[in-house]
Formats: sequence, structure tokens, C-alpha cells
Amino acid sequence: MTQAIQKTLRDSAAMRWTALLLLALAMFCSYIFMDILSPIKDLMQETRGWDSTAFGTMQGSEVFLNVFVFFLIFAGIILDKMGVRFTAVLSAAVMLVGALIKWYAISEAFMGSGLETWFTNNLNYIPVFDELGVSPFYAGMPASAKFAACGFMIFGCGCEMAGITVSRGIVKWFKGREMALAMGSEMALARLGVATCMIFSPFFAKLGGEVSVSRSVAFGVVLLCIALIMCIVYFFMDKKLDSQTGEAEEKDDPFKISDLGQILTSSGFWLVALLCVLYYSAIFPFQKYAVNMLQCNLTLVEPSSDSFWASSSVTIVQYIIMLLVAAAGFASNFQKAKSRQYAMLGVSIIALVTYCYMGYMRQSAESIFAVFPLLAVLITPILGSYVDHKGKAASMLVLGSLLLIACHLTFAFILPLFKDSAVGGIVIAYATILVLGSSFSLVPASLWPSVPKLVDAKVIGSAYALIFWIQNIGLWLFPLLIGKVLDATNPDVTDPTQFDYTAPLVMLASLGVAALILGFILKAVDKKKGLGLEAPNIKA
Repeated sequence: MTQAIQKTLRDSAAMRWTALLLLALAMFCSYIFMDILSPIKDLMQETRGWDSTAFGTMQGSEVFLNVFVFFLIFAGIILDKMGVRFTAVLSAAVMLVGALIKWYAISEAFMGSGLETWFTNNLNYIPVFDELGVSPFYAGMPASAKFAACGFMIFGCGCEMAGITVSRGIVKWFKGREMALAMGSEMALARLGVATCMIFSPFFAKLGGEVSVSRSVAFGVVLLCIALIMCIVYFFMDKKLDSQTGEAEEKDDPFKISDLGQILTSSGFWLVALLCVLYYSAIFPFQKYAVNMLQCNLTLVEPSSDSFWASSSVTIVQYIIMLLVAAAGFASNFQKAKSRQYAMLGVSIIALVTYCYMGYMRQSAESIFAVFPLLAVLITPILGSYVDHKGKAASMLVLGSLLLIACHLTFAFILPLFKDSAVGGIVIAYATILVLGSSFSLVPASLWPSVPKLVDAKVIGSAYALIFWIQNIGLWLFPLLIGKVLDATNPDVTDPTQFDYTAPLVMLASLGVAALILGFILKAVDKKKGLGLEAPNIKA
């Protein structure tokens, strides 16, 4: 009789991890486009006239509609009403539309067009938003930055919708199983998009010896086409699962605004949401300026144009080595034999050292920062598996806050002391970036799997949407603030590689201090109310 029980796709480890891979690859592509201009901030200033304020305002526009038009709240409702598979395809399509607009805004075709004239003469004053000081545009903002901001807003709607959809999809496929490991693994793979962006965005912008920033954005657009395909494939997998389980993709009961009451009255939910906004505000906005920060705090001498280190082929080689670091480190987590586990760890470490050496020889700030997610790829599955089997999610958030503070203060005060040291500065930069990336890996491994413990299953989509909406407030505000603070503290600096980043970095470190305080409060609330945040996800 037991054999007559039909197994579903979800019961097959291979199929549920395949579903996760499809979602993770879609997020991988979106992460690349999200920061596609970050490693070429200096080129944007040189070729498009974007100062730090214009750059920061455009970067912050990604989440403008999510925050001020409450699109993320609607996205959560759509997710709860229409289900994971519909929302996944919709989010990928929206991202692609926004990306195409941004690509045209950056392209040479936009320059001198009637559309450029219109954007130059309009959107210089937005009623209400200007009075509140939250307008995504301002008088004197370059037309290309304004139009790019419009496209980035649309992309941001799709990207954040995809984020909550992926989280909900993982809950659907992995609840009661290795959910924290799945969420950590998804983010580990997705974050390789950051490294890919840092390496290939400058590569395409400078390809053939002629600078064209639009080529970098076009590279991101192609990847978002692939992301849409991934979501369509997932659509059919998810539909097959529902046909096997008899679960309805749409909700039997209509969504009610009153359902949000149980979310908003949860103190645990608010602490997790605030921790999320503090963590992400200290990381994602920093990523958008990190390459320029390294350019300003390191003495980098470009290799001879006829050397291997200045060739385009070295970029491909370095990226392959980076993938080897990630693949070997990630796979080591799943080896049962200790000898194979240690062998893969050894391969990963050797490849990492090789990658860092190549970054040093290339004297490239973008390839140096590209190590950001590599240590996270290695340890995120370890942390996720630990939370699944041992718990201690709240404690990990406290540890992450401490590392966050230490890293930003190191960038602010210690790294500049080694600016004249050709080797010392790069070594400190590498070490700090790796630790910062690993601290950030604590968030998906411990924070996101905690949400289902705080709210009813019916409103998980809305709960994730609310957290992402709160998070997006920080993601809108801090890129803009960093740009304004940079211009204010460097009033006479015209060279984009000579900015003093001390003030912005101290501001980001203060977010870590606030997160640390909330982490201790969350531990106390969890102990008092028994939220189960310190308990393992997999029950013995």
C-alpha cells in the first residue's frame, strides 16, 4: 500500500533542486543588471556627465515605485492571489521591459534625439514629491540619467517582485525540508551575479579599445532574456507539481486587507523587517559605489597595453577561475566523504588565491571587488544547513552586524592608510571584501527562513512583500544619500578617482550598529515569546 502512494516532484530531491536552480539563475541575471553601471561609475561621469548626485539618484530610482507607489504591496497581493508561477513570469517580463528602456537611455542613439530634448526640458519639478524631498529627478539632472531612472524604476518593480516570488517558491518546494539551505544556496548563486557584473561590465564597456557604456547595459539585457526563459520553464514545473498534489495555485479565499493585521501586530515581524532594511541598506547601496571607493583608496597602475594582464582574454580566464572557486567551494558542502570534501575545499582555496593574484596583476578595482560573493558562496550553504539542523538564526544576525561594522570602518579608516602600499592596500581590500560578503551571507541563511515562523502560511507572500517594501526604503534612500554626501564632502574634486569616502562609509557603519542593537532585542523577544527563531527548521 505504501508503494501505491505517488511521489510528487517535490519529493524528488533532484526535481526540487532543479526548480530552485531555475529561480536562482533568474535572480543571478537580475543581480547582474541591478549593478551593471556600478563598476563603470567613472565612465558614466566621463561620457555622460553624471556626477555622484546624478549617479546616486538614478541608482536609487530602482525602488522608487516600490516605495512611494506601494508597488511591492500590490506585488505581494498578486503573488498571494495568482501564485508563484504566474508572478515569476510576470516579474521577469517587467524586468526586461525596464532594462530595454534603460539601455536606450544610455545608448548613443538617445544622445541628440528629440526624447533627450524632452527629458532635458521636463521632469525638473515633480509636485508633492519635490516638496517632500523624495523626487526621483531634479533640475539639472542629465536627460540620459532621467530616462535611465524611468527604466530602472520599471526594472525595480519586476526585480523586487521576483525576489518575493522566489522566496515564496522556495517555501512551497522546501517547507519541512532543507529550506534554509535552499534559501542560502539560492542567494549564493544569485550573488555570483555581482561578481559577474563587476568583471564583465567594464570588459564590455572597453571592448575593442573604444569606450561604450551602452554595451555593458546590452549585456545585461541579453541575460534578462535568459531569465525570462528560466521563469517560463519553472512555470511548467510548478504547474506539474500542483497537478500532482491537487493544490490550487490561486487562493480559495479572496485576499483581505485585514489579513495584514496579523503581520503588522507581530513584534517579531517588525524586528526582522527592520534588521533586513539595515543590513541591505549597508550592502546594496555600497556595492554601487564600491569599485569607485577602491579606485579612490588604492594606488592602481594600469599594466602595459601589450601585456597579458591588459588583454581581453585575461578577463575570461579570471572569470573561469572565479567560477571554479564558487563551484568547488559550494560542492564541498555536499560531500559525505571527508577526503573529497577537503579536496574540493583545497581546490577552491587555491583557485581563490590564484584569482586574487590575477586581480592584483590586473590592477583593476572592479576585479578586486568581484571577490565579494565568493566566500559567501562557500559558507552560505554551511550556515543554511546549520540553521536547518541546529537553529540559532537570531544569533547569526548579531554576528553579521558585528562583521558589517568592522568592514565598513576598515574601508573608512584603515584602507586609506595603505594607499601608497602597492601590495598592502590590495591585501587589506581583498580580506575586508571577503569578510563583508560572508557577513551578508548570514541574512538569507538565517533571516528569510524565519519569516514563515512569524506569520500564517496564507499571507507569507504579503509578509515578504512588506519586508521588501521596508527594505526598499533604505535601498532608495542610501544610494542617493551616498551620492549627495560624496559631492558635499568633495566640493572641488573633479577627478572621479580622487573622492574621500570616509563620511559615506561611517554612515554605513552606523547602520550596522543599529542592526546590532536590534539583533539583541530580537534574541530577547524570541526567548520571551518563543517565536522559534533559535530553533532548527528541521524537526527531529
